[in-house]
Amino acid sequence: MHKSLKLRSFALLSASALVAAVVSTAPASAAAVGPICDGKVPVQSCQGMTSDGAPYIMMVPANFNGTVALYSHGYRYNIDIPAGIPVVGGYKVTNTPEPVPGGNSTVANYFFSQGIAIMGSGFARQGWNYDSALATDVELINTFKAKFETKKVIAWGSSLGGIITQGLAEKYPNLVDAVAPMCMADNISAELTTAGDFLWGLKTFFDPSIKGGNYSAGAVGNAEALGDIVKVLTVMSKLQAGVATGAWPDTSSPTGKALEKAGVPSRSALLLLGLMSGIPTQSAHFDSTNGPEGALKLSFPLAVSPALAVLENGANAAILAVLATQDVELQAGGPVFDNTKTDYAARVADSAVVFNAALSGNTAIEAMLGALSSANPGAPRAVGNAAAIAKMGALAATTGKINKPTILMTGVADPITPAGASQRIVDTYAEQYAEEKEAARNAARAAKVPATAVNKNLLMIWSTTPKSWTKFDAAGSPITSTPAAPGTNHCNFTTANYLTVAKLLVSAGQNGKIVWNSAAMTAVRKSGNLRVDPLY
Repeated sequence: MHKSLKLRSFALLSASALVAAVVSTAPASAAAVGPICDGKVPVQSCQGMTSDGAPYIMMVPANFNGTVALYSHGYRYNIDIPAGIPVVGGYKVTNTPEPVPGGNSTVANYFFSQGIAIMGSGFARQGWNYDSALATDVELINTFKAKFETKKVIAWGSSLGGIITQGLAEKYPNLVDAVAPMCMADNISAELTTAGDFLWGLKTFFDPSIKGGNYSAGAVGNAEALGDIVKVLTVMSKLQAGVATGAWPDTSSPTGKALEKAGVPSRSALLLLGLMSGIPTQSAHFDSTNGPEGALKLSFPLAVSPALAVLENGANAAILAVLATQDVELQAGGPVFDNTKTDYAARVADSAVVFNAALSGNTAIEAMLGALSSANPGAPRAVGNAAAIAKMGALAATTGKINKPTILMTGVADPITPAGASQRIVDTYAEQYAEEKEAARNAARAAKVPATAVNKNLLMIWSTTPKSWTKFDAAGSPITSTPAAPGTNHCNFTTANYLTVAKLLVSAGQNGKIVWNSAAMTAVRKSGNLRVDPLY
């Protein structure tokens, strides 16, 4: 999933007024339009619309060599967000095509220098659109092939676009030659479990007026979701103000106030919610290893920094959690989060040992887990709608099967699309690769010939964090105005990182396999904060 941002302008993108008007007003059921090309050199732009109403752009260099790179963009909010909403206020739903990540002209020009065309669509709907986006991408590939003599198709995408790209290779391997899912989202049930657990925890401890799901339809539901965003961010602000003292927000529930009375700091309760939801304990500005000079040198990273990381990550993820939940509920026809059978104590059993000090010790941990127990009437569980959950389960999902050379890249502390989403693919492929090697050996034995080598078709690139990165001012307060550390935040990649993936993707498409040699290793290393390590 992708935190929606206004797209940076892309100097090479140009559109005729006619196509722009058609794209912005055409209904989703309209017939396909274009591609209409401007014929310019050295790069011509072709625009149009797929049959489902998705606007697209194709950019083809004069030295086109027959390879096209398809980019699938990430999650974009599917409702307008008024200017008064904190953090993302003033957002307008957009279906602007995005042929390279964020309109990065350096990346685009690399492809053009290699004679490679680029293309992308704005998709027919925003929000969680995995199913419809796959159909759009399939049509777009075929549209390009009908217009230009095409030899190779390589595909990549970020966040939600990453799982769309993985799905494209799984379901339509005949259409692509190599793929690169980046900061890949997980299947929707896993994504909304994380979102639901965190929102439910905030509601249960800190503000029972947070709806957290089961939103109404239409404008009423939009207002409920936007109201939740304000409430969640307000609670986060109050928690931040109470980090040092452990004070609880004045909106806390009776359950929360009982914990406060028992001496449990609010930061410990917040950390527990992060651990049970899978939110990273390292964030853009908090490394959980570094402390200010003086008395807090050791205690700050041990007892405070993990909670501040969850606070920072949670604030970044909360808006998306609310709007994605509302979006999928509307698609499924009812509430889809259900934690009536969730055992939070079992879920945090290991991490509670690791973060014992930050959680304020065993007595506090037992009190918090007791408060979250299904046996506590002060913490009513969320009950999903069985039919809606089944409908959500029927939405397209990835299996993790690798059909084409695949390059994954993700940040190890991404709070929106956890690294575990990519690790799931790595683990699944390990089994697949072992089976493929065994099948090759069996075939060779049956034919009484030497076994042929089985290519490894998956390369996992981790965007890693530095050894430490939390900075402090002269008074010992953490500085949060600096850029986010590598490996943190969502899809926090540099142009050099994108270029590294693009070059590996082009090579894989041309060779039909991942070329992993000393030159590739050096390129990854020099890209900055990237690691390829099968044991990581």
